[in-house]
Amino acid sequence: MQIIGSQARPGSDISIKAKRCDMSKGYYFDYMMPCGRIGIAENGTGITHVLFSGQPLPGGYEKKESILIRLAASQLLAYFKGERRDFDLPLEPGGTDFQRDVWHAVMAIPYGQTQSYQAIAAGLGKEKASRAVGRANGLNPLPFMIPCHRVIGSNGALTGYAGGLALKKQLLDLEKGHLL
Repeated sequence: MQIIGSQARPGSDISIKAKRCDMSKGYYFDYMMPCGRIGIAENGTGITHVLFSGQPLPGGYEKKESILIRLAASQLLAYFKGERRDFDLPLEPGGTDFQRDVWHAVMAIPYGQTQSYQAIAAGLGKEKASRAVGRANGLNPLPFMIPCHRVIGSNGALTGYAGGLALKKQLLDLEKGHLL
């Protein structure tokens, strides 16, 4: 998966940039997925949000199914069916430099595996920043595509997930070969 932008990590094909400031031309559309209702938003150049039912969409989006949103929905459905392990979409999650660094690290966690907040912080050279990593992970606007469900507590416990801990467990089980 690639996130389009200017913050490329050396040796990585992943890069991130902030969302365009003019969101007046963005679109969103809702779909019923195996995990429930999912909203997908884009700004004309990349997917900006994937929202669980009940999560508010930032302003400036018009309800319309674009080709990019339809492609994202198709890839999400294939993921839920166990037919796709990663996503091939332009992503524009925005965020601070630190958040984008965390999201890069999260995207590097292989399908079917997990990593702790503490390990991610250490990998970023900020051993004492596990809570900040947790906050950044919690602000991930692109769950599934930036697979924040793969991040767990250092004791192996499932912790926080915008879609709920039951869904987090289902996604981890899906990646171990158990369909939703």
